[in-house]
Amino acid sequence: MDELKQLIDNYRDDLIKKTQEIIQIKSVEETKKPGMPFGEGVHKALEYALSLAEEMGFTTKNLEGYAGYGEMGEGKETIGVLGHLDVVPEGDDWTYPPYGGEIHDGKIYGRGTIDNKGPMIAVLFAMKALKESNIPIHKKIRIIFGTNEESGMQDIPYYLSKEKAPDLGFTPDADFPVIHGEKGIQILSLNKKWRKNCDCTNSIKIKSIRGGTRVNVVPDFCEAILELNKVSTQSIKDQLDSFIKKTGFALSLEEKNDDILIKSTGKSAHGSTPEKGQNAISQLLSFLAVLEDCQCDILELIHIYNRKIGMEYYGESIGCGFEDDVSGKLTFNVGTIDVNEDGVTMKINIRYPITIEGEKVVTAIEEKLRGTGLQLRVEEDAKPLYVPKEHMLVQKLMEVYKEETGDKHAEAITIGGGTYARTLANTVAFGPMFPGDEDVVHQKDEYISIDNLLKITYIYAKALYELSR
Repeated sequence: MDELKQLIDNYRDDLIKKTQEIIQIKSVEETKKPGMPFGEGVHKALEYALSLAEEMGFTTKNLEGYAGYGEMGEGKETIGVLGHLDVVPEGDDWTYPPYGGEIHDGKIYGRGTIDNKGPMIAVLFAMKALKESNIPIHKKIRIIFGTNEESGMQDIPYYLSKEKAPDLGFTPDADFPVIHGEKGIQILSLNKKWRKNCDCTNSIKIKSIRGGTRVNVVPDFCEAILELNKVSTQSIKDQLDSFIKKTGFALSLEEKNDDILIKSTGKSAHGSTPEKGQNAISQLLSFLAVLEDCQCDILELIHIYNRKIGMEYYGESIGCGFEDDVSGKLTFNVGTIDVNEDGVTMKINIRYPITIEGEKVVTAIEEKLRGTGLQLRVEEDAKPLYVPKEHMLVQKLMEVYKEETGDKHAEAITIGGGTYARTLANTVAFGPMFPGDEDVVHQKDEYISIDNLLKITYIYAKALYELSR
């Protein structure tokens, strides 16, 4: 194994350079084009990865832009490493350019550095080290480049319609040591059309409320446009100032033509860990509830929201505060909201415990919303993943992790995040984040340290060797 580590040390500069280069490709999903099912940026990232794999001497294949792979070795069994090249939108207020791949204080900054481009480049170099070391392996090793993990996972079903699934493997897209269980994931929408005959006298009219970018991201912004008729701007300012002093929420007001704009600034986080963020939508609706003299339909919605959702993370008031001993509490994140003159649409991301049925979650929410007029629709329901700790795959990966880190007391864990592991049998998530690492997934100033980039490359090389013996 010293030979593998020496080779990877020799790759250091190239490993850093290739990571920077792929980060510089903005691979957010865009409009579909011929041969580019998820847009031009994602397509460029896939072409880059396949070209690099080919340069390293691997057999490569592009599956019509939905996915691609690089492969080495021979044998009847295949070890698969599945990751993704698409990224969530960059958001605002970065210290360094989100697609610059710049290095500062030993860290490479950019969207995708940790989620998931950096780890995929690390796996490529781990495979290269195995290939150039001539250490005997007895199975095929295939790195699968996904392109739609962040917005629907339509890529892997397409891949599986064209290619046989690996016999076992891992995805480098979560946390160490080994993730042997993942909560179920639901995407729900709440919808309501406004009545057209509301006859209340409005001193304040809420013309629109919009916030969030993706359902699986805690929204860091939300804004409402208000039309004032019989109330002054100063009156709203006074109410806002008082509310801010009471709550500490980051809210602001500015005049916009004849209207006023109320802005809410939160803190972004992954939708599976809403407690690590600050939901800008919930903040804003909490303030708007103070404005009693606004049109009845929207005011009714605001009050329902604050009674049933509010600033909670775990769905208690809306009836789905479930938990179990295996995976912990259900989490509840309102990711987007769009309120206009016709009605409201909200998108909600739920991560429910491994031992709970998804149908039970939906039924509980519907019961709590009965009589509100809000229509609940299930858009996605990905069932939980569970691989026992005793499984050979979990055991081998745990052994490698303990040997490479010296953490002899580490235990396999479960998470609320949803990884590609749930799309394939006998697959678990394995890294790249170490215990205690700052969680910058889906946040501004995402980065991977160069030390950790090298460290995960060592770990993945050793893991692929052990799995392919």
